Formats: sequence, C-alpha cells, structure tokens
Amino acid sequence: MARVSLQNVTKRFGDTVVVKDVSLEIPDKEFCVLVGPSGCGKSTTLRMIAGLEEVTEGEIWIGDRLVNDIPPKDRDIAMVFQNYALYPHMTVYQNMAFGLKLRGYSRREIDARVREAAEILNLDRFLERKPKALSGGQRQRVAVGRAIVRKPKVFLFDEPLSNLDAKLRVQMRAELQKLHHRLQTTMVYVTHDQVEAMTMGDRICVMRDGVIQQIDTPLGVYNHPINKFVAGFIGSPPMNFIKVAVVQEGEEIWLDEGQFSVRVPAAKRSAGLPYVGREVVLGIRPEDIYDKLLYGNNSTEGKIVSGTVEVVEPMGNEILLFLVAGRHPIVARVTANNEAQVNQEIELIFQMDKAHLFDLDTERQIF
Repeated sequence: MARVSLQNVTKRFGDTVVVKDVSLEIPDKEFCVLVGPSGCGKSTTLRMIAGLEEVTEGEIWIGDRLVNDIPPKDRDIAMVFQNYALYPHMTVYQNMAFGLKLRGYSRREIDARVREAAEILNLDRFLERKPKALSGGQRQRVAVGRAIVRKPKVFLFDEPLSNLDAKLRVQMRAELQKLHHRLQTTMVYVTHDQVEAMTMGDRICVMRDGVIQQIDTPLGVYNHPINKFVAGFIGSPPMNFIKVAVVQEGEEIWLDEGQFSVRVPAAKRSAGLPYVGREVVLGIRPEDIYDKLLYGNNSTEGKIVSGTVEVVEPMGNEILLFLVAGRHPIVARVTANNEAQVNQEIELIFQMDKAHLFDLDTERQIF
C-alpha cells in the first residue's frame, strides 16, 4: 500500500490552467474524495496521478517513488472509469483475468485472484456470463473486480457510479465502502455528487476552478466550511444565503435583512463586531430552520422570521418548504407532520448557533 503526494501540481492545456498549484497528501489506506462541479479539475488531477495526463509543473509521489516520468502501467495503480469499458465478447472471468494474462501471470495465479475478487464482489455466479447479460451494477462490479485482481498500491475511481440509477448508486456506495474496509488500500475517488463525497470519504477535497478550496473530514467540511462556495456546494438542499447588514444595538449584534432581523449568538458576537455597519452574507442550512408551531418551548427571541410558502415538497420522512422570507427565497427542511400550505405565511425559527456568516467581497467565512 502507499501514500499519494501531490506537491504544487499544475496542469495547463495551452494557455488554459485547469489545475493550479495543487498540494495534497493522501495517507496510506485513506479513502480520499475529490469533489467539485464539472470543469473544476478533479478528473484531470486523478488522471495525472494515473499517468494519463502529463504534469506541467510540480511533483507526484506514490509511496517513495516520484512518478512524473513513470508510465501508467508501472505506477502500480488500478483505475475504474465512469464507463465500464468491458470487452463485450469476453465472459466476466475473462474480463477480470485479461490484465493479469497480459502481465504474464501463471494460469493458477490468475484463477486464484479472479475467484477471490469474484467472492468479494458477489460475482461468483456470473463468471461465465458476458456483459450484455448483466445489470448496470453487476457490470460496474466487474470493472471494480478487474482492478482488484491487480492488487495495486492505489485505486483510482473516476465517477464510477454516474451511469447507475439512484437506488443502485446507494447500494454501490455501500459496496465500495465495504471493499475499502476489507482491502485496506489507498483509494482516490472523483465525483461531482456531494452526497457520495459525504458518505464515502475519510476526507473530502473540495475543488473549484482548478484550485483546492478545503480539505477536511466530511463533517468538518459540512460544519465548518471555509468559504461561501464550499458551504453552498456541500449539503442537499444547499445552504440558504441571505444578504444582511450588521447592526449593533447596545451589546447585541443583529443581522438586518430589511424586512426581518435575527440576533447573532453571544458566542459569535466578537467575530461579527468588525463588520458592524457593513453588508455580509448570512448562511443557514435548510435543516436548521424550524416551523415555530412545532418548535416547542425553546426560546425564540431574535430567531423568528416570517416566510410565505411557495412550494411544498413531501419527501416521506420530511417536507421541503420553498418560501420567500423578506426579499430572499429560502428552503426549510421540516418534519413530515408539518401542515403548511402554498401561499400560507408561517413563522420560522432560525437556529442561529448553527448559522454562518461570510464576507460579501472575499466570500471567506466570518463564523
């Protein structure tokens, strides 16, 4: 097994910089997820690790080897792509064995490795089938099995679940996590789906425009986003953003939207003081907004916001309310027993101890 180290890595295509000065340390046995919107440079970064793209500047290390000039076949990595890339005329067994055969392994060794991988992935019953006789999830497992038999130091996954339906994606996420726990191998996983990133990664690396924005555990990124982009990208539905003015009244600090105001908690007051008299962005997640009628006997002073319901989306175990509060559209995630109706005005509670504040110009987190 091996760590993966990227040191000041840059990739240019002509005059276009697609990955800019990326430094990332992935320890041995870690499951690291590169996540970001389309075009952010995450797949290019993965392809540079694999050796499928040349590094313009910087260094990539796998274990104790500098691999910049080492061809993909000699880097001891295995890659699983979005499209399964299976040979349609070969059986599952032959697809999984093909790479080992090219590398000159003995027939006995190939058979042992293929059957071991098939057992891990529950493919034992399908070894004599061809890809056309398999479901999408089974084909993806064959692609993963083809990588497992290599017993590489590092697994690279490039959006491997994108072609699967929603239910199958959930199942395959769990399968890949179990696989990581069983193999204890370094894995680097690329996705644009923040739910995949949150549920699968030991750490998440959030990218934007070729630049790493934040590296942390899933909960670290979720609870302590470094800037407005990360806060809005991680979480579903995304965080609500509301432009407000910071106002001081005695010892209290308030955030004034124009048609409503909420109070900054005492623990966060000192961080807001330098912004008194300025506009900032208040960020609050849908799950931190409650219907006042269902809030119980908790104190609501400085937290109440009135909103008009525009859309009600029942989700079974919860309801998403799309509202207009003051001048801003917001989304609230409420309990399934909520009875709010379209065009109804309701009072909401903002859980301000979980709210975030961002600088209007730099978009950096204030608290």
